Amino acid sequence: MWDRFSVFILFSDGSVYILCPVVPFGSVYKWESILELYSDAHTFGMKSVNSKAVKNSNLAISWLEATFPKLTRKEVHAENAAVLRAQPYALFDASISLQGPLRRVSHGIEDDSVRPPVCEGRAVSFLYDLVSKDSILVTAWSGGQLQIDALADEVQPVWKVGSPPRICLDSTDSIVGLAMICESLSSDTSILKLDLPPDHTLWLGHPPPLLRLAIVDLALPRRSGSVLSMFVDPIISERIYCLHDGGIDSVVLHFLPFTNQTRGKEDVMRSPSVHPVLSTFQGEASSASPLSGFLAMSDSFGDSWIVGLTPSNECIVVEMETWNTLLPPIIDKVDKLIGAEVPKDTDISTIISKELLTGPRAVLLPPSSPHLRSVAADSIEGRSTLHQYFKLFHENYVEYAHKVYFELQHHAPHIKKIIDDQHSRLRKAQQKILEVERKQEKITDRVEHAVRFHSELEERLQSLGHLQAAHKRSLSKAEREFKSELGNMLVEC
Repeated sequence: MWDRFSVFILFSDGSVYILCPVVPFGSVYKWESILELYSDAHTFGMKSVNSKAVKNSNLAISWLEATFPKLTRKEVHAENAAVLRAQPYALFDASISLQGPLRRVSHGIEDDSVRPPVCEGRAVSFLYDLVSKDSILVTAWSGGQLQIDALADEVQPVWKVGSPPRICLDSTDSIVGLAMICESLSSDTSILKLDLPPDHTLWLGHPPPLLRLAIVDLALPRRSGSVLSMFVDPIISERIYCLHDGGIDSVVLHFLPFTNQTRGKEDVMRSPSVHPVLSTFQGEASSASPLSGFLAMSDSFGDSWIVGLTPSNECIVVEMETWNTLLPPIIDKVDKLIGAEVPKDTDISTIISKELLTGPRAVLLPPSSPHLRSVAADSIEGRSTLHQYFKLFHENYVEYAHKVYFELQHHAPHIKKIIDDQHSRLRKAQQKILEVERKQEKITDRVEHAVRFHSELEERLQSLGHLQAAHKRSLSKAEREFKSELGNMLVEC
């Protein structure tokens, strides 16, 4: 919600601070997102029993109405405008408060230490990533570690009343710039009690805590002054590219979206996976040649690409796969088994379980009574027998049908992808065959042309052999000397 108006500040010791709200003059935002903030301030702020929450929500509503004046116009609501443009505005007697440092929690326990024990060096880079409804903060350390945290609560705007900002106006009294002193909150207001109900923590000015999710070690060489840059994949927001002195690595966060997961006792959260995409090391003895620039982009077909620029002004373009990046480990194993050479009898079982291939269990019917035909359907014995048969039918056939339906529904997208991939490979193979056939025709023509040219050369050699000059022998050394003497005598005469 308010994350779009938040500025995150990272210090070298790993502490994170927030400034909210900060909006560039003239920037454009979606109508639905601004209306959601406006409604939230009225619903949870103005109706709160806490006076502090009412005060903060009042300031937020005033800021929204002045920054986006169309919010208060009824005709705009009727027209359902698509976007709103931010107007230059600042509260007259309040400045933005510096929220932080953000507290970190792990398994519900607050952690006062900013730096985890495994992180070395200093914080050199910071990345904010929005995955569904999860706000992910990634801090890169110079030792080659990535610290992944999630905001455990929403960011909310906080002002300090009584600290007026400095405003710069033009000749028409329009705001062209402003400056304010952003002071940090007191320590007692920076603690958020996680055991309180959600309605007791809204609009109170508490900075959101950071929930520690994972620590990723890129295993970089021990080198001081290492700089790491991080970029989000434009197609898969769960994938982060990390640019360092050794090249480019891809980090995939498999446990996101974190807020929508319902995990059982047997489910295990998958740790982030790291895959090297590009290496710039030329050898153990030579030094690394880092890239001069990097860009992650997408095309109109939904494919992801990375573009790198080398110091020698060469451009590197790499296409990144997207469809199998976030598959569960079971599907990953199926991919490996399908790609490898396995027996035919185990190829199908990797996709469909053996329990379903064996079919439903045999129904063991109860011993039929000799007088079963004479039992009335509405009698106690008839109802008991009917209930027993119905129970056997449900246990053996209905449950099996449910298992078949669930497994086929679960594997249908994967099977479709495999079939599409096979069709794509088949089309590529057919195109290659057509190219080979066209090249074969050209090669055949070239061979025939070479044979004809060789025959013509043989005929010309034979015709030249019949000439008189071809049978003349070269002069000997004595003859050449005598010929030269005759030539000199002729010249003297």
